[in-house]
Amino acid sequence: MALNDKVMHAKQPRPDLDIMLMTNFLKWEFVVKISIAIVVSLLALSACSEQSAPSKETIRPIAWTEVKAHALTQMRRLAGTTAAVEKASLSFLVGGKVSTVAVKLGQSFKQGDVLATLDQRSFTLNYQSAQAKLEQARSALNETQNEYQRYKELVAKGLVSQSGFDNAEAAYRSARSNVDVAQSQVDLAQKDRQDSTLRAPYDGVITKRIVEPSQQISPGQSVFEIEGKGGLEVQVLVPEGLIQQLTDGMSVPVHFPAAPEVNLTGVISEVGTRAETANAFPITLLLYGSPPELRAGMTAEVDITYTRKTHLNTNHETVIVPLSALGAGQKQSQFVFVYHSDSQMVHKRQVVADNVLGNQVYISDGLSAGEIIAVAGVAFLRDGQSVTLLDANIQRFN
Repeated sequence: MALNDKVMHAKQPRPDLDIMLMTNFLKWEFVVKISIAIVVSLLALSACSEQSAPSKETIRPIAWTEVKAHALTQMRRLAGTTAAVEKASLSFLVGGKVSTVAVKLGQSFKQGDVLATLDQRSFTLNYQSAQAKLEQARSALNETQNEYQRYKELVAKGLVSQSGFDNAEAAYRSARSNVDVAQSQVDLAQKDRQDSTLRAPYDGVITKRIVEPSQQISPGQSVFEIEGKGGLEVQVLVPEGLIQQLTDGMSVPVHFPAAPEVNLTGVISEVGTRAETANAFPITLLLYGSPPELRAGMTAEVDITYTRKTHLNTNHETVIVPLSALGAGQKQSQFVFVYHSDSQMVHKRQVVADNVLGNQVYISDGLSAGEIIAVAGVAFLRDGQSVTLLDANIQRFN
């Protein structure tokens, strides 16, 4: 009985263990339900918040500038070339064989210095021949003059005929003319002798030597190119649209890329009346001062300031805006975005661009001085868009 009682006691259920397991299960079920309810509530609140929150437009800050009137004064920089005021191409007036060349390239000289000579033999012989002919003519003149005087005395006494006297007088006059011709030949021969020696016309320097000794040359053939020391000038080609703005005596600044420290003033001395290359007119400017850094043939930059006249018949003032502020519209039109302080918005406005110079646009119609326009990001703006001015230190308009 004792053994059976123990077995039966072991098979009986334990009520305290079952109650504990049931309690734990109920707790876990409650926690899961509470968690699910919290998640659902959060999702619902989030959805309601998204639906109830109104959408706001992004206010874009813009780079801007204030439009200012312009007096239509423009500056054009034109490239030219320096040249010597005194320059010449030297040549012999007579032909012959070069005997000596006394100077070389780059050598300085004084006025009257001998630069080159021709062989003197032929010139000396021509001079001697002319002298001999002159002596013959003078001898013939003496004979005819004596004969004329003798016939003159005899015809007065009636001892010779009048025709004989007339012949003597004609011979005398012819001999006197022959002497004049012979003297001219002597002068010409003397001049040829002088022209066979080439002398410097003024102080200067040899810039080009085109002759060598023993070379046969012709009259007028260039043998030297020289430049004087009388200063420099600048030669510039001016576009046809600008030539009417220039007058003789106008002073303009001149700069030199090879000598940035040199800044001179040039005075317009010559204005061409006929266009040359690319419909450009030549002008010449005399420079005040010739520093040693400058030489003929160097590049010069001439700044010409002038008042430009608009081709549009309008009463609006001309203003300048940056090129980045201009937008391209339909049918080759242009526009800008103008900022309105009362609404803090930008509005698109058509403008008339009269000219473009560098990064600046000349607006002749559509804008007034004092207005504020956007100068960047024009492609990302639209008409009526709310914006702010991109600078915290700038007064905000209410």
